[in-house]
Amino acid sequence: MRAAVIQFPGSNCDYDVLYVLNKQLGIKADLVWHRYFRHNNYDFAILPGGFSYGDYLRAGAIAAQSPAMRELKEMVNEGKAVLGICNGFQILVESGILPGALLMNDCLTFVCKWVTLQVSSNKSSATTLIQKDKILRMPVAHSEGRYVNEKHGIKELYENEQIIFKYVCNSTDDFNPNGSMENIAGICNLERNVVGLMPHPERASESAISPQCSNDGLMIFESMIEYSKK
Repeated sequence: MRAAVIQFPGSNCDYDVLYVLNKQLGIKADLVWHRYFRHNNYDFAILPGGFSYGDYLRAGAIAAQSPAMRELKEMVNEGKAVLGICNGFQILVESGILPGALLMNDCLTFVCKWVTLQVSSNKSSATTLIQKDKILRMPVAHSEGRYVNEKHGIKELYENEQIIFKYVCNSTDDFNPNGSMENIAGICNLERNVVGLMPHPERASESAISPQCSNDGLMIFESMIEYSKK
């Protein structure tokens, strides 16, 4: 089992993801500069968070034109698992791999806080080991995380069970940190092998640094591994 963590200019959560895969889960994972990524060398790939190309134009718009994305689309077509976290989610949307758009938060400011999520579907590469409706705690850190789609697009997401994570309310936080339509925090493609997620599971994967949730985020990476084995 071998994974690629694809690094763009401005990626800043890449080493966190690498640590989770290599040190905590014992998976061979490589940090791969986007120009050198080749899909046939890996079983699954992760696009980490950050600010690819400084978020000039729109977040993820320049990275979506990278040669790596042509390779990634080949990987997607082969049915291999791909996870985009925060900026990685933005890149997947900008490249057309996932539907919709991610716009500026409705508060017009950068949001960095812990949020509560509900697993809306376990029929995806990132949730295959997680019970449906399970509640998770993870942090968000973004300026452009407000998921939007056309009315019929949202309807299709519901009909096809492509909404994977939703923000939900608890007693300690505002339940929707960015104003996303239908409180959407993560979606998948129709084939269910590609997932885009706005919160950061790598920052909630070790109890020493995330005592609020122990290792809620770790289950997402474990699901990616299990999906890739099958």
